[in-house]
Amino acid sequence: MLQDPIKTQLKGYLTDLAHPIVLEASLDDTPKSREMHELLHEVAALSDKVQVSETGQATRRPSFVIRRDGAKTGVTFAAIPLGHEFTSFVLAMLQVGGHAPKIPDDVAARIRALPGPYNFETYVALSCQNCPDVVQALNAMCVLNPNIHNVTIDGALFPDEVAARNIMSVPQVYLNGKLFETGRMEIEQILAKLDTDAPRQAAEKLKDIAPFDVLIIGEGPAGASAAIYAARKGLRTGLLGDRFGGQVMDTAGIENFISIPETDGPKLAAALEAHVRQYDVEIIPGQRAKELFPATQPGGLHGVVLENGAVLHSRTVILATGAHWRHLGVPGEEEYRTRGVAYCPHCDGPFYKGKRVAVAGGGNSGVEAAIDLAGIVAHVTLLQRGSHLKADKVLQDKLHTLSNVTVLTEALTTRIEGNGRNVTGLTYRGGDGADHHIDLEGVFVQIGLLPNTGWLKDTLKLNDFGEIIVNDHGATSIPGVFAAGDATTTPYKQIVIAIGEGAKAALSAFDYLIRVPAPAPQKLVTA
Repeated sequence: MLQDPIKTQLKGYLTDLAHPIVLEASLDDTPKSREMHELLHEVAALSDKVQVSETGQATRRPSFVIRRDGAKTGVTFAAIPLGHEFTSFVLAMLQVGGHAPKIPDDVAARIRALPGPYNFETYVALSCQNCPDVVQALNAMCVLNPNIHNVTIDGALFPDEVAARNIMSVPQVYLNGKLFETGRMEIEQILAKLDTDAPRQAAEKLKDIAPFDVLIIGEGPAGASAAIYAARKGLRTGLLGDRFGGQVMDTAGIENFISIPETDGPKLAAALEAHVRQYDVEIIPGQRAKELFPATQPGGLHGVVLENGAVLHSRTVILATGAHWRHLGVPGEEEYRTRGVAYCPHCDGPFYKGKRVAVAGGGNSGVEAAIDLAGIVAHVTLLQRGSHLKADKVLQDKLHTLSNVTVLTEALTTRIEGNGRNVTGLTYRGGDGADHHIDLEGVFVQIGLLPNTGWLKDTLKLNDFGEIIVNDHGATSIPGVFAAGDATTTPYKQIVIAIGEGAKAALSAFDYLIRVPAPAPQKLVTA
């Protein structure tokens, strides 16, 4: 099942096991159980510290528990953890076997202090690039605290459960039998929902941080690039964000990042983070800014207020806040979100196998989504509100070869309809001015991005689209405040451009700092 290069690599990882582990399987006489049996025995053959037991009594079959030899609990997979979840499987084995999770000491201490019991059920799709972050966070919490349990469930293996819980979007997490959260979460976000005192503790931890020379807000490609360039200039650098990689984490295939012929979003995000951590950058994860107070004098300290109430100060600020998916803004969209309205075809596409769906948007994202979905669903209707598709020609050419795709131009989506439980159809206004109805079971929204700048609208100059207005040096309307990436007026929202603009903003911040006089002492901003 595993290819030889993967086996060789995995064998090397398993040498880090400090304690023997058992892969305790609960199987039946189905093809998927045989597949799981084969995978577990292949892994066990790579290390004398890994054993397989087939005495499991779990009701979900096939499934298996990774537990330390002699322990009663561990990390559970009701899944054959290949694809995006293979890394989750490997990390779980190493962590159960004594390899400490890479979590800050204070976060680990707070996890250990949680009283429980917390019984998580995490529904995933093996094609979902956002699911592993949630799975890995919850598994690490299981390892640290015996009162926390998590089972990772591949929805494709347990369709009856998926149908009973009306799961049409992943990752979807249940806690003690009730819906806990849908979508990607970092470990700090999960902890904040379990520990009501978490925001206060996070703010307390940040209150004594010394002012920065450069504070970068946003951990996407632009922010990572800016952090590296600022640190290389010897500046005291801070990097703040709610998730490393930003929008890149929601990107599947990447084939236009120069020098790397092919990669995917999570891999690129991990590489960006690893590169940043090679430098003296103070990373402040899991946080969002909510207000900016400009310096009162040239070279003085700007104040940035965080959502948890903490305030950070810096002589310069680089805004690299990125963007988020634009919503249609039509009746039914919010009502049926995760129940037929989706934004990630790679994550949620498998739940629409054999069904009829629509894709709203005729740009690259929309056409790519239609192409991907056409291999899974019964039929795709692509709706473009303009008179022609805007996607690259190579994508359009591929789209027009697919027999189960219908393209509608001059089609403006006006309503998403449902039966109170799931999406049942869509209404659009055609070029003839009349309303038309389509019966379907899913709508994938792919109509572009909106900049994450709402918190800045009364502070600096934005254009009519909410983008931060910058000059050719990345400078904003506030001296000492720079911006880069998808949140700005810089044309062409591409990863490679964001990285270049992040570097430019950092160099501009350095140039600013060496040209302004040292500021006189000033009163610091407080929340």
